[in-house]
Amino acid sequence: MTILQSMNDEGILEITMDNPPVNALNIGDTFELAAIFNGLASNNEVKVAILTAMGKGFCAGVDIKEIQDLSGNEGILNVNQACYDAFAAIYECAVPVIAAVNDFCLGTGIGLAGSADMVIAAEQAQFGLPEVDNGALGALTHLQRLVPQQRARQMLYTCETAGAEELANYGSIFSVVPKDDLIEEARSLAQRIVEKPGRTIRAAKRSANGIENVDIRNSYRYEQGYTFELNLAGEGDKARQAFLDGQR
Repeated sequence: MTILQSMNDEGILEITMDNPPVNALNIGDTFELAAIFNGLASNNEVKVAILTAMGKGFCAGVDIKEIQDLSGNEGILNVNQACYDAFAAIYECAVPVIAAVNDFCLGTGIGLAGSADMVIAAEQAQFGLPEVDNGALGALTHLQRLVPQQRARQMLYTCETAGAEELANYGSIFSVVPKDDLIEEARSLAQRIVEKPGRTIRAAKRSANGIENVDIRNSYRYEQGYTFELNLAGEGDKARQAFLDGQR
């Protein structure tokens, strides 16, 4: 994968994921995302960050082939740590983060978008957690920041997706726009934030995190514990191999 970065003169940083064909995140790039967002704590030139993707899919989840190619439990251990770090880095980023979701947003994508401060989505975007089909758990914590709890559970148990318009009706997506207008809509929202005092916005971000009801670090870590258990039981390996063998 290539992770592109560009910043304009007003302090809007754009981070773009580009890994054809479906923007599946490998372990190294997930750690890289964590490093980028953590690094903004010491970079006062950045006022707002936009996370988006190029091509088909915002993020289709983790790279299942990479996990299967690593020996023993190395793959699942590394990907769980990488996701934990990346989601926390976005949530705790020193500046507001806008997720501009261009297409389907699945698994790890839910963790990324659900950790952001604001979400803008293209009209065709679909959101979902295929974790049960993959013999894993995780990111229900972040899905519940996008849809109500009982809808989130229904999506978890069935692996069904929800469209951008549905999430907009819940108020968790700021706006739904044609795909060609997505990045400009995100930049427009970012510009409105850039015009506010930077130090005050950084304080507002810390304050908003501090009063949130759910501790997403501990909540997500709790979910990950069940992923470890499922892998020890052999369910994770069986599900990932079935995926690679084209059985689902």
